[in-house]
Amino acid sequence: MRFHYRAFFVFFICIFWEMPDVIAQLPPKREFRAVWIATVDNIDWPSVRGLPAENQQAEFIALLDQHQRAGINAVVVQIRAAADAFYAKSTEPWSFWLTGQQGRAPVPFYDPLEFMIRETHDRGMEFHAWFNLDRATFSKNSSVTPDHISFRRPEWMLQYGGRKLFNLGLPEVRNYVTGIVTNIVRNYDVDGIHFDDYFYPYGVAGQVIHDEVTYKTYFNGMNLANWRRENINQLIHQLRDSIQALKPYVKFGVSPFGVWKNSSQDPEGSLTTGGLTSYFDLYADTRKWIREGWIDYIAPQVYFSTDFQKVPYRLLVDWWIKNGFNRHLYIGQGAFRINRSTPRDRAWNDPNEMTTQLNYNRQFSQIHGSIFFSSKSLTDNLNGVRDTLLTNFYRYPALIPPMPWKDPEPPLSPKDLKARPTSEGVELLWQEPGPAPDGDKARYYVVYRFDRKDKVNTEDPTHILAICVGERTTRFIDRTAEADGRYVYLITSLDRLHNESVPSQVNVRVPEE
Repeated sequence: MRFHYRAFFVFFICIFWEMPDVIAQLPPKREFRAVWIATVDNIDWPSVRGLPAENQQAEFIALLDQHQRAGINAVVVQIRAAADAFYAKSTEPWSFWLTGQQGRAPVPFYDPLEFMIRETHDRGMEFHAWFNLDRATFSKNSSVTPDHISFRRPEWMLQYGGRKLFNLGLPEVRNYVTGIVTNIVRNYDVDGIHFDDYFYPYGVAGQVIHDEVTYKTYFNGMNLANWRRENINQLIHQLRDSIQALKPYVKFGVSPFGVWKNSSQDPEGSLTTGGLTSYFDLYADTRKWIREGWIDYIAPQVYFSTDFQKVPYRLLVDWWIKNGFNRHLYIGQGAFRINRSTPRDRAWNDPNEMTTQLNYNRQFSQIHGSIFFSSKSLTDNLNGVRDTLLTNFYRYPALIPPMPWKDPEPPLSPKDLKARPTSEGVELLWQEPGPAPDGDKARYYVVYRFDRKDKVNTEDPTHILAICVGERTTRFIDRTAEADGRYVYLITSLDRLHNESVPSQVNVRVPEE
């Protein structure tokens, strides 16, 4: 088991923003800080298709290390982009964007998903497996294997927008998609299952979705639009039940198009005037899924600036705050739009736009974090966005918020905590606790340090000295302790779903040199 930790100097500082008379609040101790890593068309990883396996691995490690240094605590990685696979245990062919030819395995052979999960977990980060569920081919020019599902089951396909799409009105298609997901849940140690905004396709001028035969067979008295929405409802519900039956701790989340409905279309919609909505255009009743508790989190793509008149950032965020229904709300941040203003949305050239958005999010406890699209936007540091996270918003570590509807039981406290000054610093030793009443063991530990004059408050993340990953990582050396310092150390256990134990405490006086 690898040992990863971060040491943080313990002090309190007031940060003044560029806005007048505004002082930063205490940073949140709990916040989901994630980034999408897109593999389709080699957007983020791997940089080019067909790299040798060791180069692919080196690139992914470099991505993780950069994101971890910037304070990111979760990655959402696209592992199925067009009925293909970035993993070995699959009935679908290897991805073209991984090896340069669909169906060709990596050379030398390895399982990219096992590798990515292991490296992510070794850094104390969550790994969410991201699927495109509707797309069977990426374009009309896609070269696919003879045994590809689009050839084996042509009756499952819809031709639209130059692509082959799965006909989600067919029960057997919904069962197939569910089988793809449950295969991942069963065989890989993922923390979450994630879908983006592709359900029924975005409209293409002059084209029609030809699912008339399926509709006539299965419409059950509903009009076409409601029938399509019910198809997606059934799929989401089926996926939730299947994941829950296999591994109840695995999270299920969706990142839909940001606007559910405009208020002009429904009084319960947002005060926006966008021309596109997930409900009417993509047949995705995303509000229903979160209201019914079918998903654990929703990450609406709020890819609009604060000045965009049709869909202003704040108004859309306000609507989602009111419609989170006690599940987790993560805001999808459009970092890829930085420096890419359009005539209708000019604010993206403002160097403070992302800072303004993140400051707004921080005002609301109902917002549990952010996911940035995409990885390249942060690693390229567009307009200094990564620097802003590193030195400001994510300067201090944050633990991932727990989900009490999935697991309300905290683990037991670390046992037999001891501390002693050494030539290297203050050495802390403890023992792994036994399982909690629900059977969960400690997954990792958090080390807090307080000066004797400090108020002991484990809700203050500026006092987090280290996060020790691994249930058997039961030793830490504080190399920043000062001579003649008097410290209070607290150590807590956390389980897989980030419930935190009662702390164990030890007091230490460091001898004078």
